[in-house]
Amino acid sequence: MWLFRSFVFLLVLCLLHRSNSSFIRLNNNGFEDIIIVIDPSVPEDEKIIEQIQDMVTTASTYLFEATERRFFFKNVSILIPENWKENHRYKRPKHENYEHADVIVAPPTLPGRDEPYTKQFTECGEKGEHIHFTPDFLLGKNQNEYGPPGRLFVHEWAHLRWGVFDEYNEDQPFYRAKSKKIEATRCSTGISGINRVYKCQGGSCITRTCRTDSKTKLYEKDCQFFPDKVQTEKASIMFTQSIDSVVEFCNEKTHNQEAPSLQNKKCNFRSTWEVISSSEDFNNTIPMVTPPPPPVFSLLKINQRIVCLVLDKSESMASYDRLNQMNQAAKYFLLQIVENGSWVGMVHFDSTATIVNKPIQIISSDERNTLLARLPTYAWGGTSICSGIKSAFQVIGELSPHLDGSEVVLLTDGEDYTASSCIDEVKRSGAIVHFIALGTAADKAVIEMSKITGGHHFYASDKAQNNGLIDAFGDLTSGNTELSQKSLQLESKGLTLNSNPWMNDTVIIDSTVGKDTFFLITWNSLPPSISLWDPSGTIMENFTVDETSKMAYLSIPGTAKVGTWAYSLQAKANPETLTITVTSRAANSSVPPITLNAKMNKDINSFPSPMIVYAEILQGFVPVLGANVTAVIESQSGHTEVLELLDNGAGADSFKNDGVYSRYFTAYTENGSYSLKVRAHGGANTARLSLQPPVTRATYIPGWVVNGEIEPNPPRPEIDEDTQTTLEDFSRTVSGGAFVVSQVPHPEYLLDDLHPPSQIIDLDATLQEDEIILTWTAPGDNFDVGKAQHYIIKISGSILDLRDSFDDALQVNTTDLSPKEANSKEIFAFKPGNISEENATHIFIAIKSIDKSNLTSKVSNIAQVALFIPQENPDDISPTPTPTPTPTPDKSHNSGVNISTLVLSVIGSVVIVNIILSTTI
Repeated sequence: MWLFRSFVFLLVLCLLHRSNSSFIRLNNNGFEDIIIVIDPSVPEDEKIIEQIQDMVTTASTYLFEATERRFFFKNVSILIPENWKENHRYKRPKHENYEHADVIVAPPTLPGRDEPYTKQFTECGEKGEHIHFTPDFLLGKNQNEYGPPGRLFVHEWAHLRWGVFDEYNEDQPFYRAKSKKIEATRCSTGISGINRVYKCQGGSCITRTCRTDSKTKLYEKDCQFFPDKVQTEKASIMFTQSIDSVVEFCNEKTHNQEAPSLQNKKCNFRSTWEVISSSEDFNNTIPMVTPPPPPVFSLLKINQRIVCLVLDKSESMASYDRLNQMNQAAKYFLLQIVENGSWVGMVHFDSTATIVNKPIQIISSDERNTLLARLPTYAWGGTSICSGIKSAFQVIGELSPHLDGSEVVLLTDGEDYTASSCIDEVKRSGAIVHFIALGTAADKAVIEMSKITGGHHFYASDKAQNNGLIDAFGDLTSGNTELSQKSLQLESKGLTLNSNPWMNDTVIIDSTVGKDTFFLITWNSLPPSISLWDPSGTIMENFTVDETSKMAYLSIPGTAKVGTWAYSLQAKANPETLTITVTSRAANSSVPPITLNAKMNKDINSFPSPMIVYAEILQGFVPVLGANVTAVIESQSGHTEVLELLDNGAGADSFKNDGVYSRYFTAYTENGSYSLKVRAHGGANTARLSLQPPVTRATYIPGWVVNGEIEPNPPRPEIDEDTQTTLEDFSRTVSGGAFVVSQVPHPEYLLDDLHPPSQIIDLDATLQEDEIILTWTAPGDNFDVGKAQHYIIKISGSILDLRDSFDDALQVNTTDLSPKEANSKEIFAFKPGNISEENATHIFIAIKSIDKSNLTSKVSNIAQVALFIPQENPDDISPTPTPTPTPTPDKSHNSGVNISTLVLSVIGSVVIVNIILSTTI
């Protein structure tokens, strides 16, 4: 098994500059600050470090030549797990941690499947998340199948850095070309090889030619393309970089626009080099004259966590109950979030700073209680942020003369015009600064400190709600702690009660969590009545009630029972605001817990440009499908918008069933910050683990053709990609970041409709007997919300004509086709008439959507159907070919004029459209 207002001043988190952003910089043609992380689950083996260094060094030279002497790898940090042995070469990391990893070395996503991959779930030309290599791949156990690591790293780097896609497609490995032959999906077509079925059973293997499937008119499912080992073709790295002669990306001249590759589908038929050469990297560099130096490597080993809380107790903290709310959140952090083994100190500051606790190591509840007793009890004085930070450095210095990798958690509610005076000292320190700003007076200098050190930056508005300040501290788990040790949030909820005093709900504890389960209740006025029942109906007692801090909490001993826990809170004041937070840790270190992560696609935006919400659910590295995922977006004035996130491969969602749930957001109501919280719920009959390999994975070479004979590679472990493992009920919540929107007009000047329907990205065309069936997911009136007004469907015999001159292409009558509600499945059918195979080989189809305000979507992806039965390739003739029907000529058709009649059938209606494709004189 591999197996979430009496007081309008309740604070909510706005998380800015989320931690999963990369630190990579391009400096004088060289990529700096690349972080490669070895997962703690990888057994210690120094050869892995050596192989990483060899891979990057080789890759740097290959990248330099492949990009026309523009780019190379300058310096790389390798992050070594804490459980590996000490070595004098290893240094303590600074800002480097797992959350910022560009490359992860970890066990395979699926057992036995060592294919490298890059996690991509954004649009063409946008950066990916990270590259995943397995230890076995790096140790050279799969080089025949995937090629040398250095070359493959450049392939994956192009995914990660420039947002290009693969020029193969394992779901569509063959296509019918204009040459009327079946071709392997590849770029360029100059890559030579043969198509064969190669099967092994019972210790013996057979090789035979491929048969044509009578239904698809393509090669049978088991047919594979075996490339020649010796070639002269130079492109393309995004197809098979393992061929010795391949040293280039496909460009405009060599690109194969016919192939159903992911690059063509996602990048609108542009070559990989066209995408790369339009990137910011490319436009900011010129080719180098001399070869680059080899990469410089830093070996960094994770050590025990060192944290110092720097808490503001200035006079302004007495306003809006800020001091108490800060203490509630800090207590939550000390009781539940900071991990055992960590060292924690504390500083208070106003116009001066006071060290109230030197660092102590968290071993038991005794150390936690010691720190709880040191939280500030009164607010007075001015604000000197630098005094607090410098005192924190002094506290950390008690443990080590080097501050590298230590953390400062700074919370303040005011600006300090002297804060900029210590920016340089913070930069030099090697410490990470996390900044939580209460109210609207966030000091820009401290924001800068947070960004340059790789810390989190939180903004908490006085007027927002949703348990945000507690969520902020809850997010401050260690960036380098094993996942099994991290506190995961199962519930975080706030409610203002007026006439109805009850707050009743349930929390699901699934079998992947349950250790150190913690329930936290807060209130504004009076302690509520608290009832909590475990799944067997036993009531839980012994809540610790802290009336001074207005909070109550309960730790469940051992491992909490799996199932549905019910709670009932009764307010004792009217009005009253109650919140509940539930966290837990992995029940078993050998079974990865289900996790939820969320973010916006950018931090800063201008009206009316749309934004995208992303949420990813995983168990280990395996995607979780079929969950109910909801995003709550709240403005700083408290206005909320609820969105259902979808993993349907339509609208804002790039890939269907990859465990990433997405949706557009356009409902801006004001300028300023908007916070994001995401909830995920998996039902026992709906949520499941995907056993499909990652979408953008390295191509597996089944074997090589040498002197006309196939030299096979070991077969990949067979996995039924349709098999999915059903999960039990689970729930997770997470703070997913925030974004700032500007240029939002006053509500009275807002236009009713500013956004067109979203682009259709999943248009598909199939030939079924004498009909072409089109399917796609319906867009909305405003991107993926509402319903479009009508569709424009156009066809052409040329991909580029349809892409570049859609309005000039031949239009299909869609009068009787009414768009459905957004995210519904659309089906449209037409029958091709007699088309001369001499002149028309394919029909290319695309769609635009129009809304009620006549706003028009982008042109959809282009679907195609072949209008011929492919000829046998001489090399692929089968001794027992599958018979395929030959089309019967239309005796009434005038062969001198090629006119195609399309019969468009839409549920009961038939429309005849005459389409002149070509005229023969």
